[in-house]
Amino acid sequence: MESDVHTPEKYGIYQSVGDTTGPGGILSAMRAVPMYEEIAENIKKYCPDAWVISYTNPMTLLVKTLYRVFPKIKAFGCCHEVFGTQKLLIEALKKIKGLDAEKRNEIKVNPVGVNHFTWLTKATYKNIDLFPVYKEFALKYGETGYTENLDESWINNSFECSHKVKLDLFNRYGFIAAAGDRHLAEFCEGKWYLESPETVKKWGFGLTGVAWRKNDLKNRLKKSWDLQNGNECVKIECTGEEGVNQIRAILGLCDLVTNVNIPNFGQIPNLPIGAVVETNAVFTSDTVTPVFAGEIPKSIYPLVSRICGEQENLSTAIAERDLTAILREFENDPLVTCSKADAKKLFYEMVENTKEYLKSY
Repeated sequence: MESDVHTPEKYGIYQSVGDTTGPGGILSAMRAVPMYEEIAENIKKYCPDAWVISYTNPMTLLVKTLYRVFPKIKAFGCCHEVFGTQKLLIEALKKIKGLDAEKRNEIKVNPVGVNHFTWLTKATYKNIDLFPVYKEFALKYGETGYTENLDESWINNSFECSHKVKLDLFNRYGFIAAAGDRHLAEFCEGKWYLESPETVKKWGFGLTGVAWRKNDLKNRLKKSWDLQNGNECVKIECTGEEGVNQIRAILGLCDLVTNVNIPNFGQIPNLPIGAVVETNAVFTSDTVTPVFAGEIPKSIYPLVSRICGEQENLSTAIAERDLTAILREFENDPLVTCSKADAKKLFYEMVENTKEYLKSY
């Protein structure tokens, strides 16, 4: 991952996450897809009726792989990014209307798009349309960002943000971008929000460097060791993820509507059938049924369809282990702002750096 995230910086390409899209996301997919092919084959062979919840990035390409290898698989990709936007809508409701929503699931939303580049075309609280509320909120905090619910150290936390990117996208396009700013920025033109570290700082989010991840891994391994050896007590508490409720619903213990990543059966009519998309779905006994979400609105269609098309082409190219076709999608990516010659040089440099994990190519 150090190569995925930091090698492109030599060519003026900065990534705030580097595991979903952009150069890092493409190389990550090249490594992970062959593993997911093996996983899917074994599910097909040993437990074809099992439900599979995928949390791994790049989520779209990996869920696509599961269905490509085993079309009858019962799988979905699970992501909590929309939940954070529901929480921001609670803040907007409080600031603009003086109303308090107690829980994020009181904010009803209609998500459309692809993972980490999901948009809300509808948002309500009880009988209140939240789009006029969010419009006022975005105009009020668009220049400064909104950090009132964060402590003073938020800028040093690479996962926090000021929401300036999503507010700017709303002010541009009129729809609510429903992911963290770190992810949203990577799906946009590279010069918009990620031109340089100074640009990133101006937009109020962070570049999650791999040195930070390595240090965080040490801390998490220490915590695991302490839990295992009884030096720290296990706390039973909600994580903010939806997985437990999804499992309960599939077991028939409750019903649930939440956002998931599954192939497009027509829930988004103007994206390709079979492409993995993110919309709401109804969870009930042994069933996950996508909700008809409607078309991607015209104002954001060029942004979303470009990414969806790249992911579809990339899925095929990786499945065929076709480096020439993968390079073509690499060159087309919005973050790859260098020349075509430098893009080719960068791609093969990143491949060379990680060739130990790319032996099937």
